Formats: sequence, C-alpha cells, structure tokens
Amino acid sequence: MRPLFLLIVALAWALPAAAQAPVPPSPGPFRPGSVTASSEGAVTPGSLTLSLPDAIARARTYTQQVYSAEIAARIAHEDSVQAKAALLPSLNEFSQFIYTQPNGTPSGIFVSNDGPHVYNTWGVVHADLYAPVKRADYQRALATEAVARARSEIAARGLIAVVVQNYYALVVARRKAGHAEQSLREASQFLDITQKLEQGGEAAHADVVKAQIQVEQRQRDLQDAQLAGEKARLAFGVLLFADYGQQFSVVDDLDKGPMLPPLNEIQAMAGKNSPDIRAAQATVEAETHEVASTRGAMLPSLSADYFYGINSNQFALYDREHLNNLGSVAQAQLTIPVWTWGAARSRVRQAQLRLDQARKDLTFTQRQLLASLNSFYLEADSAAMQVASLRHSMELSAESLRLTILRYEAGEAVALEVADAQTTLAQARNAYDDGLVRYRVAVAGLQTLTGAF
Repeated sequence: MRPLFLLIVALAWALPAAAQAPVPPSPGPFRPGSVTASSEGAVTPGSLTLSLPDAIARARTYTQQVYSAEIAARIAHEDSVQAKAALLPSLNEFSQFIYTQPNGTPSGIFVSNDGPHVYNTWGVVHADLYAPVKRADYQRALATEAVARARSEIAARGLIAVVVQNYYALVVARRKAGHAEQSLREASQFLDITQKLEQGGEAAHADVVKAQIQVEQRQRDLQDAQLAGEKARLAFGVLLFADYGQQFSVVDDLDKGPMLPPLNEIQAMAGKNSPDIRAAQATVEAETHEVASTRGAMLPSLSADYFYGINSNQFALYDREHLNNLGSVAQAQLTIPVWTWGAARSRVRQAQLRLDQARKDLTFTQRQLLASLNSFYLEADSAAMQVASLRHSMELSAESLRLTILRYEAGEAVALEVADAQTTLAQARNAYDDGLVRYRVAVAGLQTLTGAF
C-alpha cells in the first residue's frame, strides 16, 4: 500500500505542473542578424548556428572532392615511402621442398637437383649497390607527392569559394524574404490608405484597385523569395550535413566584409601561396626525374645477395655423416643493358616530351594566375565601390516612398507614383544585398588563388 500511496502523491504534484508548463513561443519576424532555416523551409530557431568558418569546416568533412584529393595525397605519400624502401637492403625468409623422382642415382632423374629430397630454408639479404632507376623513381615519387598535396589544397580552397557562394546565397535569400515581407506590409498600408480616402470621397476606386494589385504582386514576390530561400537551404545543406534536412542557422555577417588589400600585396601572396603554381612546379620536377629514370634504365646496375640457412637433402642441422648443413653464400649481379630494339631510347624521348609539356603548363598556369588575379581584383574593387552607392540609393528610395505617400495623402500625387516608389525601393534593397554578395564572392575567388587574407 505504501508504494501505491507514494505513486498517487507523485501524480498529484506532476499533473498541475504539466498543466502550467509554458508553451514555446512562436517564431518571430525575420531578422537580418540571424538567418535560420528549418527542414520545412520556415524561419525557426535552428539546432545549430554556423558561422562561415564553421560551415567551411563542416563542408570539408562531407565534401567528396576534398576527401578524394586528401586520399590521393596520402596514397602519393605511401608511394614515396615504398620508393624509399626499395633503395634500402631487404631481408626475406625463403623455405622450399623439392621432390625429384628417384632412378637409383644420388641426384634422381633431374641432374640439376642433388637428391630426391631437397630442403631449402634461407634468410636472404638483398641490396642494390648501384640502381639509378630506383633512385630516380624515389625522387619522382617525392615530387608526385608534392603535386598531390598541392592539388588537395586546390580542392580545399576551391571548396571555400563554393561554401562562400552557398553561404551568402542563403543569407541573401533570407534577406530578400524579409524585404518581401516589408514590401508586403508597405503595400498593405497603402491599400488601407486608399480605402480610407475612397470612403471619404478623396480618392477614386481606381487607386484602390491599383493598391490591391500591388498587394497581390508583393504576395507573389514573398512566395518566390521563400522558395528561393528553401532551395538555397537545400543546396547548402547537402554540403554541410549527411542529412540535408538538418535544421541549422547561419550568421548574417554580410555587412562586415573584409578589406581588400592592394593589388601588389595580392600578387606577392599569390606568388608564395598559390597551390596551382606549386602543383605545376612539382609536376615539372616529377617529369625531370622521370627522364632520369628512363635514362637510368640504359645504365648498368649492381646488386648483391647474401643467403644463410639450409640447402640439403635432409631438413636438419647435420646430415647423416654429422656434417653441418647450416651455412651461407654470397653473390653479386651486374646487369648491363645491351639491346632493347630502341625501346629504352623511345621511353627517354617520351619522358622528355612530357617534361616539355609540363614546362609549358607551368608558364601557362603562371599567366592564367595573373589574369585571374586581376579579374577577381577588379571585380572585388568595383563591387566595393558600388556598395556605398547602392546603400545610398536604397536610402533615397525609402525617403522617396515616404514623401510620395505624404504627397498622395495631400492630393498632390497619384497612386501610380506610389506604386513606382514601392517597386523602386524593393529593387534597391535587393540590389544592395546583391552588391554585398558580389563583393564577398569576388574576395572568395581571390582567396582561392592566394589563400586567406
């Protein structure tokens, strides 16, 4: 009875508390400072709030291109480890049993064997005393690893540009949704003004119709803006999460863009930090060692082997006469290429052609880098200069709408002028945000070429 009594008391306390539990507040209106996207596309408090560095870090985890490039770099590193190991002495264990059909002689049918039963158990040490091909292959493997690491960095920096584009595409989509909501409120307010003036006999019904058309147009604009925001959320979620429906929010720092350094500083940074240049230079180095490797195949090579173990007719340390079966032997091999029907020289010419191509690719990469740097810099500089103008135009458009509504209420303007002023303001708001995104994307392009600055 006591446990039952305690259960009843606990329920008596829990039920009033549950009835008085606070209901979670509904989502507030759009705020440019924090853009939140849910799996349904509504603006709701997300479970994660991501800054741009957070988004870049997440994208590196889930993006296949960067992962593949990193794996290729690690594979290239293992190739260099194996090429280095090929230059060092190796130790192997060799065990063998040979049965030869007997014919009454000590060796059996096959005279190359020294008995019907042959047991071989050796430890073999092999060393290449002079192997120009293997040395050149090791140097080529190191250069190939440098190429792979540079390409991994290219993929990572290219990912930064993609993330920046998607990040600010989501930010500006939500901003435009907020602008569309504001434009809808302004159109609704003007509709209310025209209806009141019509009731007072101070405005024609045509003004009400015009205002109603504006409201419906703003409603469609809001729907389009919300759809664009949902599409931007889906596209960005694929880069950031294993489940693209994951709720998340991104910080709106669009108004806090980095300063653009002078062009000469950017060019100096590109010369030092450009992974494209490093990849091209490493490719030239790799092809140079490839030429050395093919030429080394035409030179003599010298190797040595040392064997220690058993080579006898009994698998034992001593034979039937109690003589020692355990012993050692050493041998050296000198290999001299004599005639290959021109194949060796053909491989040399082939490697030289690849080297010439790599050198031309390097010069082209250098020219392309300078052209891309100037292009992105001009784009970023132009966008930076236009941002102030776009902001001023937005402020003027807002003031124009306010004055036009006052003139309309005073009977000095027509409804068409108010509609034009509303459209101009909506376009100015979106153009300002597009200008900010244009600057950020151009800066991301410079960052891809030169690294973070």
